[in-house]
Amino acid sequence: MKIQCLVENVKYNNLVPKHGVCFYIETSKHKILFDLGPDDLFFRNANLLNIDISKVDTVIISHGHVDHGGGLRTFLSVNNTAKIYVQRNAFDDYYTKVLFIKAYIGLDQDLKNNNQIVYVDNDFVIDDELSLWTAKKNILPSPFNRALYKGNNLLDDFSHEQSLLVKENKNVLFTGCSHHGVFNILDAVKERVDIQIGGFHLCNPVLKKYAKCQYLEEFKNKLKEYDNVFYTCHCTGIKPFTYLSKDNSNIKYFYCGMSLEV
Repeated sequence: MKIQCLVENVKYNNLVPKHGVCFYIETSKHKILFDLGPDDLFFRNANLLNIDISKVDTVIISHGHVDHGGGLRTFLSVNNTAKIYVQRNAFDDYYTKVLFIKAYIGLDQDLKNNNQIVYVDNDFVIDDELSLWTAKKNILPSPFNRALYKGNNLLDDFSHEQSLLVKENKNVLFTGCSHHGVFNILDAVKERVDIQIGGFHLCNPVLKKYAKCQYLEEFKNKLKEYDNVFYTCHCTGIKPFTYLSKDNSNIKYFYCGMSLEV
Protein backbone atom coordinates (compact mmCIF):
# COMPACT_ATOMS: atom_id res chain seq x y z
CA MET A 1 0.00 0.00 0.00
CA LYS A 2 1.28 3.46 -0.95
CA ILE A 3 0.03 6.51 0.96
CA GLN A 4 0.76 10.09 -0.08
CA CYS A 5 -0.21 13.14 1.95
CA LEU A 6 -1.54 15.62 -0.65
CA VAL A 7 -3.00 18.19 1.75
CA GLU A 8 -2.08 18.89 5.37
CA ASN A 9 -1.21 21.95 7.42
CA VAL A 10 2.59 21.72 7.58
CA LYS A 11 5.08 21.81 4.71
CA TYR A 12 7.50 18.92 4.16
CA ASN A 13 8.75 19.37 0.56
CA ASN A 14 7.67 21.29 -2.54
CA LEU A 15 3.95 20.63 -2.04
CA VAL A 16 1.81 23.53 -0.83
CA PRO A 17 0.42 23.03 2.71
CA LYS A 18 -3.00 24.24 3.86
CA HIS A 19 -5.44 23.63 6.69
CA GLY A 20 -7.22 20.45 5.59
CA VAL A 21 -6.69 16.80 4.75
CA CYS A 22 -6.31 14.76 1.58
CA PHE A 23 -4.54 11.40 1.38
CA TYR A 24 -3.94 9.47 -1.84
CA ILE A 25 -3.91 5.71 -1.23
CA GLU A 26 -2.94 3.11 -3.80
CA THR A 27 -3.51 -0.60 -3.22
CA SER A 28 -3.46 -3.62 -5.52
CA LYS A 29 -7.18 -3.08 -6.22
CA HIS A 30 -7.87 0.61 -5.69
CA LYS A 31 -6.78 4.20 -6.18
CA ILE A 32 -8.38 6.14 -3.35
CA LEU A 33 -8.67 9.67 -2.06
CA PHE A 34 -9.46 9.98 1.63
CA ASP A 35 -10.84 13.51 1.99
CA LEU A 36 -10.41 16.27 -0.58
CA GLY A 37 -8.98 19.21 1.36
CA PRO A 38 -10.56 22.69 1.41
CA ASP A 39 -10.41 23.52 -2.32
CA ASP A 40 -8.55 22.55 -5.51
CA LEU A 41 -5.17 22.28 -3.72
CA PHE A 42 -5.32 18.46 -3.66
CA PHE A 43 -5.49 18.48 -7.46
CA ARG A 44 -2.61 20.93 -7.88
CA ASN A 45 -0.40 19.00 -5.44
CA ALA A 46 -1.34 15.70 -7.13
CA ASN A 47 -0.18 17.13 -10.45
CA LEU A 48 3.21 17.95 -8.90
CA LEU A 49 3.54 14.26 -8.03
CA ASN A 50 2.20 13.01 -11.39
CA ILE A 51 -0.83 11.45 -9.72
CA ASP A 52 -3.70 11.21 -12.20
CA ILE A 53 -6.88 12.12 -10.30
CA SER A 54 -9.04 10.92 -13.19
CA LYS A 55 -7.91 7.36 -12.39
CA VAL A 56 -9.15 7.45 -8.78
CA ASP A 57 -11.95 4.91 -8.31
CA THR A 58 -12.99 5.59 -4.69
CA VAL A 59 -13.34 8.73 -2.58
CA ILE A 60 -14.13 8.80 1.13
CA ILE A 61 -15.16 12.10 2.74
CA SER A 62 -14.60 11.66 6.46
CA HIS A 63 -17.19 14.23 7.58
CA GLY A 64 -19.19 17.20 6.39
CA HIS A 65 -16.66 20.01 6.98
CA VAL A 66 -15.22 22.10 4.18
CA ASP A 67 -11.56 21.46 5.04
CA HIS A 68 -12.19 17.78 4.26
CA GLY A 69 -14.65 18.02 1.38
CA GLY A 70 -14.17 21.49 -0.10
CA GLY A 71 -12.39 20.04 -3.14
CA LEU A 72 -15.43 18.01 -4.22
CA ARG A 73 -16.45 20.30 -7.09
CA THR A 74 -12.92 20.19 -8.50
CA PHE A 75 -12.84 16.41 -8.16
CA LEU A 76 -16.14 16.00 -10.02
CA SER A 77 -14.84 18.22 -12.82
CA VAL A 78 -11.95 15.83 -13.56
CA ASN A 79 -13.38 12.44 -12.56
CA ASN A 80 -16.86 11.23 -13.54
CA THR A 81 -16.52 7.56 -12.59
CA ALA A 82 -15.35 7.28 -8.95
CA LYS A 83 -17.80 6.46 -6.18
CA ILE A 84 -17.81 9.02 -3.38
CA TYR A 85 -18.84 7.61 0.01
CA VAL A 86 -20.31 9.88 2.69
CA GLN A 87 -22.51 9.38 5.73
CA ARG A 88 -26.20 10.11 5.17
CA ASN A 89 -26.13 13.55 6.79
CA ALA A 90 -22.77 14.79 5.50
CA PHE A 91 -24.42 17.59 3.50
CA ASP A 92 -26.42 18.99 6.43
CA ASP A 93 -25.73 22.49 7.79
CA TYR A 94 -22.56 22.71 9.89
CA TYR A 95 -21.18 25.80 11.59
CA THR A 96 -18.50 27.02 13.91
CA LYS A 97 -18.71 29.88 16.38
CA VAL A 98 -15.66 32.02 17.05
CA LEU A 99 -16.09 34.97 19.43
CA PHE A 100 -19.88 34.75 18.92
CA ILE A 101 -19.50 34.93 15.14
CA LYS A 102 -21.20 32.06 13.33
CA ALA A 103 -19.56 30.75 10.15
CA TYR A 104 -20.76 28.01 7.79
CA ILE A 105 -18.17 25.24 7.44
CA GLY A 106 -20.25 22.59 5.67
CA LEU A 107 -19.99 21.07 2.22
CA ASP A 108 -21.32 22.60 -1.00
CA GLN A 109 -24.97 21.58 -0.88
CA ASP A 110 -25.39 22.13 -4.63
CA LEU A 111 -23.43 18.89 -5.10
CA LYS A 112 -25.39 16.60 -2.77
CA ASN A 113 -27.50 15.01 -5.52
CA ASN A 114 -24.59 14.13 -7.78
CA ASN A 115 -24.96 10.54 -9.02
CA GLN A 116 -21.40 9.62 -8.02
CA ILE A 117 -22.20 10.11 -4.33
CA VAL A 118 -23.04 7.00 -2.30
CA TYR A 119 -24.84 7.69 0.98
CA VAL A 120 -24.27 5.17 3.76
CA ASP A 121 -25.67 4.70 7.24
CA ASN A 122 -23.19 3.92 10.02
CA ASP A 123 -20.66 1.12 9.38
CA PHE A 124 -20.39 -0.10 5.78
CA VAL A 125 -18.33 -2.70 3.93
CA ILE A 126 -17.28 -1.58 0.44
CA ASP A 127 -15.36 -4.75 -0.43
CA ASP A 128 -12.81 -7.11 1.11
CA GLU A 129 -10.19 -4.33 1.16
CA LEU A 130 -12.20 -1.28 2.21
CA SER A 131 -14.66 -0.71 5.06
CA LEU A 132 -16.16 2.35 6.76
CA TRP A 133 -16.54 2.67 10.53
CA THR A 134 -18.38 5.00 12.87
CA ALA A 135 -18.04 5.56 16.61
CA LYS A 136 -20.43 6.32 19.43
CA LYS A 137 -18.49 6.17 22.72
CA ASN A 138 -17.03 9.21 24.44
CA ILE A 139 -13.55 8.57 25.89
CA LEU A 140 -11.41 11.75 26.02
CA PRO A 141 -13.56 13.82 23.63
CA SER A 142 -11.85 16.85 22.13
CA PRO A 143 -12.35 20.05 24.16
CA PHE A 144 -12.59 21.92 20.84
CA ASN A 145 -15.73 20.09 19.70
CA ARG A 146 -17.71 22.60 21.77
CA ALA A 147 -17.21 25.28 19.09
CA LEU A 148 -18.87 23.15 16.38
CA TYR A 149 -22.59 23.19 15.63
CA LYS A 150 -25.19 21.71 13.31
CA GLY A 151 -28.58 22.82 12.11
CA ASN A 152 -30.38 25.32 14.31
CA ASN A 153 -27.81 26.07 17.01
CA LEU A 154 -27.33 22.47 18.18
CA LEU A 155 -23.94 21.14 19.22
CA ASP A 156 -22.58 18.83 16.54
CA ASP A 157 -22.86 15.15 17.48
CA PHE A 158 -20.58 14.13 14.56
CA SER A 159 -22.96 11.47 13.33
CA HIS A 160 -21.68 12.49 9.88
CA GLU A 161 -18.14 11.27 10.70
CA GLN A 162 -16.68 8.03 9.32
CA SER A 163 -13.27 6.41 9.15
CA LEU A 164 -11.77 4.17 6.49
CA LEU A 165 -10.02 0.87 7.15
CA VAL A 166 -7.81 -0.35 4.29
CA LYS A 167 -6.67 -3.95 4.55
CA GLU A 168 -3.68 -5.13 2.55
CA ASN A 169 -0.28 -6.16 3.93
CA LYS A 170 -1.20 -4.16 7.03
CA ASN A 171 -4.49 -2.75 8.25
CA VAL A 172 -4.44 1.06 8.06
CA LEU A 173 -7.17 3.21 9.59
CA PHE A 174 -7.72 6.74 8.21
CA THR A 175 -9.64 9.00 10.59
CA GLY A 176 -9.89 12.58 9.28
CA CYS A 177 -10.26 14.74 12.42
CA SER A 178 -11.27 12.01 14.90
CA HIS A 179 -13.98 14.29 16.32
CA HIS A 180 -15.46 11.26 18.07
CA GLY A 181 -12.07 10.69 19.68
CA VAL A 182 -9.41 8.47 18.17
CA PHE A 183 -9.70 5.96 21.02
CA ASN A 184 -13.46 5.66 20.56
CA ILE A 185 -12.92 5.08 16.85
CA LEU A 186 -10.23 2.45 17.40
CA ASP A 187 -12.43 0.64 19.89
CA ALA A 188 -15.37 0.71 17.45
CA VAL A 189 -13.43 -0.89 14.60
CA LYS A 190 -13.95 -4.63 14.79
CA GLU A 191 -10.71 -5.41 12.97
CA ARG A 192 -7.03 -5.30 13.86
CA VAL A 193 -5.47 -1.86 13.27
CA ASP A 194 -1.71 -1.70 12.63
CA ILE A 195 -1.45 1.99 11.67
CA GLN A 196 -3.78 4.94 12.30
CA ILE A 197 -3.46 8.11 10.20
CA GLY A 198 -5.35 11.33 10.86
CA GLY A 199 -5.87 14.33 13.11
CA PHE A 200 -6.78 14.27 16.81
CA HIS A 201 -8.51 17.70 16.96
CA LEU A 202 -6.36 19.03 19.78
CA CYS A 203 -6.21 22.66 18.70
CA ASN A 204 -8.25 25.59 17.42
CA PRO A 205 -6.15 26.99 14.55
CA VAL A 206 -8.18 30.20 14.27
CA LEU A 207 -7.69 31.19 17.91
CA LYS A 208 -4.31 29.42 18.18
CA LYS A 209 -5.43 27.58 21.29
CA TYR A 210 -4.25 24.10 22.25
CA ALA A 211 -5.38 21.32 24.56
CA LYS A 212 -4.12 21.82 28.09
CA CYS A 213 -1.23 19.83 29.52
CA GLN A 214 -3.41 17.81 31.88
CA TYR A 215 -5.56 16.63 28.98
CA LEU A 216 -2.51 15.93 26.81
CA GLU A 217 -0.87 13.91 29.57
CA GLU A 218 -3.96 11.74 29.89
CA PHE A 219 -4.11 11.45 26.10
CA LYS A 220 -0.43 10.43 25.90
CA ASN A 221 -0.89 7.74 28.53
CA LYS A 222 -3.88 6.39 26.64
CA LEU A 223 -1.83 6.25 23.39
CA LYS A 224 0.64 3.96 25.14
CA GLU A 225 -2.11 1.40 25.75
CA TYR A 226 -2.29 0.66 22.02
CA ASP A 227 0.28 -1.35 20.06
CA ASN A 228 -0.46 0.25 16.67
CA VAL A 229 1.56 3.15 15.22
CA PHE A 230 -0.10 6.60 15.11
CA TYR A 231 0.61 9.08 12.29
CA THR A 232 -1.10 12.30 13.24
CA CYS A 233 -1.48 15.63 11.42
CA HIS A 234 -3.79 18.57 10.64
CA CYS A 235 -6.00 19.47 13.62
CA THR A 236 -3.67 17.88 16.18
CA GLY A 237 -1.30 20.84 15.99
CA ILE A 238 2.48 20.80 16.17
CA LYS A 239 2.60 21.87 19.84
CA PRO A 240 0.33 19.05 21.06
CA PHE A 241 2.16 16.59 18.79
CA THR A 242 5.49 17.62 20.31
CA TYR A 243 4.08 17.01 23.79
CA LEU A 244 2.54 13.64 22.86
CA SER A 245 5.64 12.37 21.06
CA LYS A 246 8.06 13.09 23.92
CA ASP A 247 9.20 9.71 25.26
CA ASN A 248 6.58 8.05 23.08
CA SER A 249 7.89 6.26 19.98
CA ASN A 250 4.52 5.07 18.62
CA ILE A 251 3.37 8.52 17.40
CA LYS A 252 4.77 10.32 14.34
CA TYR A 253 3.72 13.33 12.23
CA PHE A 254 2.45 12.92 8.66
CA TYR A 255 3.46 16.15 6.91
CA CYS A 256 2.11 17.49 3.63
CA GLY A 257 4.18 15.83 0.89
CA MET A 258 5.26 12.81 2.94
CA SER A 259 4.68 9.29 1.65
CA LEU A 260 4.48 5.88 3.28
CA GLU A 261 4.73 2.36 1.92
CA VAL A 262 3.25 -0.31 4.18
